[in-house]
Amino acid sequence: MAKPSQLSVLLVSLVILFRGCLAANQQQWQQPNDCQINNLEALEPNNRVECEAGVVETWDPGHEQFQCAGVAVVRHTIRQKGLLLPQFSNSPQLVYILQGSHGDPFPGYPETYQSPQQGGFGESAGRSQQDSHQKIRRFRQGDIFALPAGVAHWCYNEGSTPVVAVVLLDVANNDNQLDRNPRKFHLAGNPHQEFQQQRQQERFGGHQQCNNVFCGFDTRILAEAFNVDERLVRRLRSEKDYRGAIVTVRGQLQVARPPRTQSQREYEEDSSEYERSRGRYGGDNGVEETMCTMKLRENIGDPSKADIYTQGAGHITTLNSLNLPVLRWIQLSAERGLLHRNAMMVPHWNLSAHSIMYAISGSCHVQVVDSYGRSVYDGEVRRGQIMVVPQNFAVVKRAGGAEFEWISFKTNDNAMISPLSGRTSVMRGKGRRK
Repeated sequence: MAKPSQLSVLLVSLVILFRGCLAANQQQWQQPNDCQINNLEALEPNNRVECEAGVVETWDPGHEQFQCAGVAVVRHTIRQKGLLLPQFSNSPQLVYILQGSHGDPFPGYPETYQSPQQGGFGESAGRSQQDSHQKIRRFRQGDIFALPAGVAHWCYNEGSTPVVAVVLLDVANNDNQLDRNPRKFHLAGNPHQEFQQQRQQERFGGHQQCNNVFCGFDTRILAEAFNVDERLVRRLRSEKDYRGAIVTVRGQLQVARPPRTQSQREYEEDSSEYERSRGRYGGDNGVEETMCTMKLRENIGDPSKADIYTQGAGHITTLNSLNLPVLRWIQLSAERGLLHRNAMMVPHWNLSAHSIMYAISGSCHVQVVDSYGRSVYDGEVRRGQIMVVPQNFAVVKRAGGAEFEWISFKTNDNAMISPLSGRTSVMRGKGRRK
């Protein structure tokens, strides 16, 4: 039989164990409470990296709104003949083209595009060497691209106007097996880590270090793996390249491409006419793209594709896994809308997704209400700003003195809204008292 002293020790141990388990459970329940937000904000980029041929701007991923939604956002501006160097991310991405056009291949798939080159390197005059590369994806203003996690890509601006793209990274996605820190893995150059620039400068004393995936490998190993000279490997490592993530292509970047059909030319002419009438830059080609056999792109900038239209008020176009099946894989969707002057989108909430709204043009007045009936935002959202509306928070927006356009990224592949007023509202369905 245990002595009293032993019983006391046993009881104390049980109490400590119980309290430890209770604290762990409390921590487990409190950890997801990243959305305990008292006030929302309309946010602008807080980090700007100037590159040789463009600009990379990011929003602070540590802000409580982005922590709530589990996302990060970056905006790329690529000037004429600018090349966004090859990279991939630990998170799925949605890329919306605000302006311009370029080609966008996905390395790692069969080189199905080929063209002969006369007098190539190591070839005698008159002999031809075949140039091969992956399929080139073309896009225009209003297109949205879906990029699964780990898919490498690069972007080249062959147009006469800058390409501007806003990119959402879903760091809370199940495909991201790392932590919630957004990461870019670079395959060329020596670019800044745009989301960790300040942290990186503090770590390395303000000096930019080699920052692509080849830098950590031994030179001889890479030379053997690529079957090239070590001097070429040192160039690949780009240790003394300070041009950033967007570089200028000297001369002309030429790729093989099939001829356009008459229907594609008519499509481009119609699109360009619409963009000219809207006073925007635009248009280019539209060859069908696949990642292997998967469609990755859809245009939601064309008002003729609107799902909701009210004359004099505006229109809304939705993109989900029903019209772009790859979104079921990456669990994201999008909504693009336009409100005419002083028009209002009625109060509503998002049933199963956070909504990350980016203001494309104009401004609007936004009100957001949380689960306690408190107003967590009552103010203006202007062009270039982002606001996160958490799941089930009620929101209403009214355009200002000019048209307001926005793109909302949503953290569900088939996100739905429920209006508080109007013909399809939950209030209309409650019936009337006789």
